[in-house]
Amino acid sequence: MASERYNPRDVEPRWQAKWSEEDVFVTKNDDPREKYYVLEMFPYPSGRIHMGHVRNYAMGDVVARYKRARGYNVLHPMGWDAFGMPAENAAMQNKVHPKDWTYQNIATMRSQLKSMGLSLDWSREFATCDVDYYHRQQHLFLDFLEKGLVYRKQSKVNWDPVDHTVLANEQVIDGRGWRSGALVEQRELTQWFFRITDFSQDLLDSLETLDQWPEKVRLMQKNWIGRSEGMLVRWEISDTAGLTAEKDVTVYTTRPDTLFGASFLAISADHPLAREAAAQNPAIESFAEECRRAGTSIATLETAEKKGMDTGIRVRHPLDASWELPVYIANFVLMDYGTGAIFGCPSGDQRDLDFARKYDLPVVPVVMPKDGDAASFTIGDEAYAGDGVMINSRFLDGLSTGDAFDAVAKTLTSTMLAGAPQGERKVNFRLRDWGISRQRYWGCPIPVIHCDDCGIVPVPKSDLPVRLPDDVSFDKPGNPLDRHPTWRHVACPACGKDARRETDTMDTFVDSSWYFARFTAPWENAPTDPAAADAWLPVDQYIGGIEHAILHLLYSRFFTRAMQVAGHLDLKEPFKGLFTQGMVVHETYSRGEGAKREWVTPAEIRIDDADGTRRAVHLETGEPIAIGSIEKMSKSKKNVVDPDDIIASYGADTARFFVLSDSPPDRDVIWSEAGVEGALRFVQRVWRLVSEAAPTLKSADNRPGSSGEALVISRAAHRTLKAVQADYDKLAFNKAVAHIYEFVNTLAGPLTNAASGKLDEDLAAALREAVGILVRIVAPMTPHLAEECWRIIGGEGIVATVAWPTYDENLVAENEITLPVQINGKKRADLTIARDADHSAVEQAVLGLEAIQAVLAGKQPKKIIVVPQRIVNVVI
Repeated sequence: MASERYNPRDVEPRWQAKWSEEDVFVTKNDDPREKYYVLEMFPYPSGRIHMGHVRNYAMGDVVARYKRARGYNVLHPMGWDAFGMPAENAAMQNKVHPKDWTYQNIATMRSQLKSMGLSLDWSREFATCDVDYYHRQQHLFLDFLEKGLVYRKQSKVNWDPVDHTVLANEQVIDGRGWRSGALVEQRELTQWFFRITDFSQDLLDSLETLDQWPEKVRLMQKNWIGRSEGMLVRWEISDTAGLTAEKDVTVYTTRPDTLFGASFLAISADHPLAREAAAQNPAIESFAEECRRAGTSIATLETAEKKGMDTGIRVRHPLDASWELPVYIANFVLMDYGTGAIFGCPSGDQRDLDFARKYDLPVVPVVMPKDGDAASFTIGDEAYAGDGVMINSRFLDGLSTGDAFDAVAKTLTSTMLAGAPQGERKVNFRLRDWGISRQRYWGCPIPVIHCDDCGIVPVPKSDLPVRLPDDVSFDKPGNPLDRHPTWRHVACPACGKDARRETDTMDTFVDSSWYFARFTAPWENAPTDPAAADAWLPVDQYIGGIEHAILHLLYSRFFTRAMQVAGHLDLKEPFKGLFTQGMVVHETYSRGEGAKREWVTPAEIRIDDADGTRRAVHLETGEPIAIGSIEKMSKSKKNVVDPDDIIASYGADTARFFVLSDSPPDRDVIWSEAGVEGALRFVQRVWRLVSEAAPTLKSADNRPGSSGEALVISRAAHRTLKAVQADYDKLAFNKAVAHIYEFVNTLAGPLTNAASGKLDEDLAAALREAVGILVRIVAPMTPHLAEECWRIIGGEGIVATVAWPTYDENLVAENEITLPVQINGKKRADLTIARDADHSAVEQAVLGLEAIQAVLAGKQPKKIIVVPQRIVNVVI
């Protein structure tokens, strides 16, 4: 019997409407079942979803549907990370209000995501730009302020001259703003900070508990927190050069063992000693300004040319008062790490070596490898930064670097300089407090008021939210809140006099650092319902890109701790399991060369490979198009595929199945028309096989087969079920696809026969059960197809609410084993035989093997040794 071709344009909207009408995916907090919280990193509403979104949310949806079928009360919400500069840029370029631009984009992207058939609880949806959301964020800010986790100070900041806002060090990439690409400048501004450094050690230690995170992410966070054990060492100033009244300068070092290799001190351009010197020397002031303009990103400092200026100030070596060293201002020393001063040991640090060679400073090797020769060991173009044995270090010579560290520490902590120890052991962290002030409109207003008499006054919680005004203008650069005629003017809550609102808004990373907690009870007047947050959190499976491995995840971990301190929940780690998916990549296509190169979209070309050579041709002009490298889909290279076009042409299930099947989920997936068409063929094949056999299956019993072909089918069904279940548990979606393909191949012949109706009862029952298993194991990936197949075979209810099948241990057990067969200890053959075969049956089977008969050549063996279910050895 012929069946109609599967039509996703009809099937998919119908089932999406059914799920919505019946609130299938609406989650109740009072459900008594065990909880499972799956969350994909929520998107920025830039306008349209891309194929990366399709892959990310398809993965999360498989997990959600699978866990729901396994009996969990699943929370799978969706929201929008909606504040930020792109909306303001759009306002300036397109003369549209950021709010209008943002909510229009949300509406478009919501529709696109719904067309994917995602099992999301849309009743919990919010955008971070919703007043209801940022009201509660302001509440959190005030609570953190009360607990001492927020403070305000003047500091040097990274200023983006195009976006007119402050950037965190992490947002400066190669000296440029992460969004605008503009060269970042250094400015002094008064900023609001979160005390993330209060939790440095805990954030570091707790990484050991996150055993369901990728090791590479944990390592990235560990390095970013950057714990180091070292010493604070005070150097007495011997010659002030008339530039300072200071008596000493303190250096933080992790290598006090290398002190005898010191050849200079270097200080930041913002060090008090440098500022004092600059005030009296124009040349020093000019150089300091040059350093400040260079940027503070670690990458920039590491790759930039090392520059310095000798201040003329000299210091005495802490272990030898007769030894004097010069003090330089250097462009690679940061004021916000350590003390803003370092000592340079050129033989042990490449940066210091480059600096010493440039300024003709001494290079004295003080550490050599354990097997080195002190008499001949020298430093060439590369410093020796490893551990080893001390040389040229007086009382330290011959010690290991570790023992030398302890010896120097003992000496300096017991040596006094101006009434205080000259050295002190000190643990330091690379992590800095989080500056959250941003000079822009489209962000969460910071809820404080500045009063000339009272100082900084928190906005009373009863006056929250501090709403963004709608009547703003973007006709000039800078923050429109500073120019608003009325919004910033307000009465002081403390004294009633005229005062001013804070016009800075919060870094958008604040918005995304607690949204997962808000999802647990987004209807609450408080930021959370602590009971609901504690019940749902941590997120069991969090899914998102590796690009968020440091900033977002670290800030979220801090926020959860801060919310614990403030009483909004009672846990420290927000994400139990973390999965970082690969990107969707595509070939690039172009015409022209060099400056005249023009990128061409995949939709504009046709690929011809009739003679085995792939060629791209422009659809309209017929001209040849160059096929380039495979790269991340990007608008700039135009190698993007519109999910709407794919869903319209192939259906959501095909798109989902392809992005899940073609590559391990943590690796990039290469988008190709051939791959998508292969996924479509699979969808159509399953539909054809099931729909044509449906009349027979619908009237059959639903049970395993007892013998013959029916038993073979049942064994295949239950083994596939067990394998796919294990694959889903490990997020190995591509392996699940491979098992399902193999299973469908096994079912193809029997189902084709079933279409004719010529099946015995046992085989029909086995097929009915097998198809029921197939439908349910494929449902997390292709939910619409599964629902339609389930309907036509007479399944009860809808697949989205049906329990996961249970495999029969007897049917998944392997009844055959393969035994290696040896002759006089040398392997000659393999024997496949029933697992429960007795000794006599094994002997007879071994003697029947051609390889064994060829060696025996008609002779009888002396003995046959059978180690049950392990090995057989024939002795001749």
